Amino acid sequence: MSSQRTRIVSALLLTLGISLLAGCPPRVSIAKINRDPGRYAGKEVTVAGKVVDSYGAAGRGAFEIDDGTGAIWVLAGHYGVPEAGAKLAVTGSIEQGFTFVGRNFATILRETERRH
Repeated sequence: MSSQRTRIVSALLLTLGISLLAGCPPRVSIAKINRDPGRYAGKEVTVAGKVVDSYGAAGRGAFEIDDGTGAIWVLAGHYGVPEAGAKLAVTGSIEQGFTFVGRNFATILRETERRH
């Protein structure tokens, strides 16, 4: 009976793991996004790197993240604006031709999720 339980639990864990991975947006290098932003426009992607610049007040704003291949501006979601030097992964959708506080950002990532 223990062997059968182990197989059932293993099958359930495998199914759960596959479901979780299937729902995750792909991690993309910032260089790939910057080379062909139209390919990623409107699509949800994940980038990871170090915050190199940030602007904001009252939890709203934008920050620039660099993954070593390039940098992209992120429009902060509900998580506030991180400090320069923070290392994190950000998920969101790519948008083109965005203006924030009078500053033009050609390609941005509109944040929907963040992991430290």
